[in-house]
Formats: sequence, structure tokens, C-alpha cells
Amino acid sequence: MVPAVTTREFMANAAAIGSIGASFYFVPETIATGKEHGLDGFRFYFLGRGGVLGDVEAPVVASAFGYFNPALVAKMWDSAKEKMAPRDAGRLYLSCAHALGRARLADVEGLEAYCAAADQIDAAIDPAGMALYAGIAAEPRPDDAPALAMHMSAVLREARGSAHLLAIRAAGVTPRLAHQIKRPTEGKLFGWEDDPPVSDDDRAAWDRAEEVTDELLEPAYARLDDDGRAAFLAGLGRIESALAG
Repeated sequence: MVPAVTTREFMANAAAIGSIGASFYFVPETIATGKEHGLDGFRFYFLGRGGVLGDVEAPVVASAFGYFNPALVAKMWDSAKEKMAPRDAGRLYLSCAHALGRARLADVEGLEAYCAAADQIDAAIDPAGMALYAGIAAEPRPDDAPALAMHMSAVLREARGSAHLLAIRAAGVTPRLAHQIKRPTEGKLFGWEDDPPVSDDDRAAWDRAEEVTDELLEPAYARLDDDGRAAFLAGLGRIESALAG
């Protein structure tokens, strides 16, 4: 008998949730929507993604985003919220995800089953300590499957990101160092001028953080039965193909 796929293997196979959940961030349609409200792409990103936290101070947003230089967060957040209220921007930003789903996923099969599986995972995640995830998870959901598929993908992406931020701090890795390990060529994009050295111990700690991230989310992903896992993975694959096309 072929052994069943473990929950960890299932989670690894679902890694595309990260790119799918972020796929609406900087597409031309999202950029155009931001410009209609006086926000360039980067400011719309900060105010839109962080807007689920409410009208908070920039250090709160920086703590939830984790990997950006707090000075960059403050510059973008403070100037952006002069143009638009954060909660309004947060919902407008999510509406861009919904619009992308309606434009690209209308003919994709199996979206209802994918959304049902994603909802099962989301319902089982403990949001404690994961502010950005808790914020987006509390936002209203659209009724139609193409929009909802993008919405739930964004929600589960933030769940992984928020859990990983908890895990790297628990492992003794600073967000700056974690970013250097994972994206060594993108420091300037995230507002950093330095390139901190990375030791073997740092990399080992980051690997432990990856393991802890899986541990935090594993109970939620384990809620799906074989049919739910199949529907989730099939949906991810079809969504990924449709977005790429």
C-alpha cells in the first residue's frame, strides 16, 4: 500500500499559496486603483496591506510586516494615510485581489472546493500573536468563487507570514537577518543599506524557524481529509496556471 502523504508533505506541496496570495500586489490594475486615490504602488501596498490593522502608528505596522526598515515603513505609512483612511485602503486593496480573481479565474474549475478547503484551514488557525493575519482574516469575504479564491489565498499567505515572524523571533533571529538569509539581494528594496554577515549558526537558527512555522500551522492543515487536500492542491495548481497565463 502506498503510504499516505503526511501533513508536512501536503503543506510543502501547497507552497504556491505564498506567491498566489501576493499576486495582486503590483499588477497594473492594482497600481491604477491606487493612483486613482493619490497613492503610488508602494504606498498603496503599505496602506492597503497594513490597513487591516486600523489607524495605528507606523511602529505597529513595522512590527507586523517584520522585514522592512521601520524608517521606510514610517515614511510610506504616514504619507499614505494623509491620502486615505487605513481601513478604507485595506478594503480597497483587498477589492483589487477580488478584481484580479474575477478577471483571471472566472473559467477555472474547482474553485468552490478550493475555497471550502481554504476556509477549513483558516477556521482552525489560532491567530494569537499574528496581528496581520488576524486583521485580514476578519475582513468581509466576497460571495463569488473567483474573488473568494483570491481572498482566501491572501488570508492563508498572511497566516504563513505571521507565523514565520513569530518563529524567527523565537529562534533568536532578527527580522533583518532573516531577510538577508532568504532574500540577500533585496535589502535596498526593503529600505536597508547594510548587508549583515550571516553565520552558519544563523542559518541553522533560520532552518529551525522554518520548522517551527510548520509546527504552528500543521494542526490547521491537518484538518483536511484526503478529498479536501486534493481539492486544495488542484485549486492551487489551476489558479497558478490561470494567473501565469
